[in-house]
Amino acid sequence: MKPAPRRLIRGLYAITPDTADTDELLRAVEQTLVAGTRLLQYRNKVATPVHRRAQLQVLQHLCLRHRCTLVVNDDWQAAIELGIGAVHIGGDDGDAATVRAAIGPDAILGVSCYASLERARELLPYADYFAFGSMFASSTKPQARPAALKILRQARTLGKPVVAIGGITLENARQVLEAGADAVAVISGVFGAGSIGDATSSFLKIAATPPRHGKPAT
Repeated sequence: MKPAPRRLIRGLYAITPDTADTDELLRAVEQTLVAGTRLLQYRNKVATPVHRRAQLQVLQHLCLRHRCTLVVNDDWQAAIELGIGAVHIGGDDGDAATVRAAIGPDAILGVSCYASLERARELLPYADYFAFGSMFASSTKPQARPAALKILRQARTLGKPVVAIGGITLENARQVLEAGADAVAVISGVFGAGSIGDATSSFLKIAATPPRHGKPAT
């Protein structure tokens, strides 16, 4: 049986950067795992399907060694082939009902809802958690539609974990957690830092302080 998403989707949710260099990817990921990351999403928008699977296989072993949950972004077919029990999909990655049927009831399924609470309501029967953003200006997705902080608090009423993504930094992570996020999804804030380990530790320290949900958000 899958772990309870509320316990799993919390704190720091590290997301890998696009890189074709598998050795470089492994070095970076190992640094964040050693520092304490226990939730990692593999995201690579530029790799070929064959290369993605090769990177996923080595990441799978590394995450198992560090007891970190590995989530596959977009390529849910690869997750099935490799026996990875957690998937995240966006608006262009397939119908949530179809993906849920394919991965089965025991796999974790996360969905990107951008700035739409209505999309979250529609996908409630299929998703285990919802991601909203961009919460702030993002270097990864500079054209992403902004999401208001208040949507995080509103989404909590749906009863499933809420992830904030987009421009999350050490300076604003506390703000989104106070606004209602269970987890902060971070790419450059971790992997673009001078010290991946130190950045990871700092995010984990921020996330360890219980948020005061319900604080006014804008």
